[in-house]
Order: sequence, then C-alpha cells, then structure tokens
Amino acid sequence: MRMCFPAVVWLSLCLLAGAAQAQVAAHILLQDSPLAGFQYHAGKAVWPDLRVGDALTLAREPDNPHDPRAVRVDWHGLKLGYVPRRDNADVARLLDNGQPLVARISRLAEGRDPWSRVRFEVMMPVRPEGERTSPQPVELHP
Repeated sequence: MRMCFPAVVWLSLCLLAGAAQAQVAAHILLQDSPLAGFQYHAGKAVWPDLRVGDALTLAREPDNPHDPRAVRVDWHGLKLGYVPRRDNADVARLLDNGQPLVARISRLAEGRDPWSRVRFEVMMPVRPEGERTSPQPVELHP
C-alpha cells in the first residue's frame, strides 16, 4: 500500500519532521495495516492478553536479510511481527530520519488467517504550534 498524503498533511509532515520532544497535541494517522508474520513470532502465546488500543513499538531492522526496509512490531518487548513489506517504505524512511511514530492495535479478530488476526495503526504525534523547532522536510516518496 503506497501512502498518498493530501497537500495539507504533507505540509504538516514537513513542518513536524524536526520537532523536538514535547507535549503531543494530537496524532496524524499514517496507515492502518495487518500485522505480517503474526504466526511466526509471539502472537499465539500472547493472544489472550492483547487488547484493542494496546501500544506497540516500531523498531527498524535495516540489516534484515529478507527486507532492508523491515520495521519490527513489538508488544511489551515481544516481537509480534512486522509492518507488511508493501506498507513499510514510508514508515521506515520516517523512522530512519528520526521521526517519532506511535502504533497501537486497532482490531483483533479470531480466525485461521493470520493476516486478519491483528490490525494496527501507525501515527505521527503532532506538537502544539508553539513547540515546533527547526522544521526539516522529509520526502515520503522518492
């Protein structure tokens, strides 16, 4: 899934890319994706404990032998899976540029298909207007 941002959101991304650590006023939803690899990692073991709204951690794995843009998705320090390869280019680029991103579980569903079990959202924190510093544009599409 290639993300296409409206001009206003893209402008916000450019203005916020260099924002310093500060209080978050809101979040921009960047994408909602299925969790890739759920069946190969800690998913089965922690399934009963997962809840919609749970915070997830995104971690870059640039040395991943299967995908140099790999973004690992963790829950309480346990690997649940990855941002799907078709959806990870912009998330990887933002993380590589130091942009803080947050993620959370958006849907849980029983079923045999591991691609439909967990969906998650990736969001970018928006800082209050007076707390922005050194805007540095981030190109999302080469």
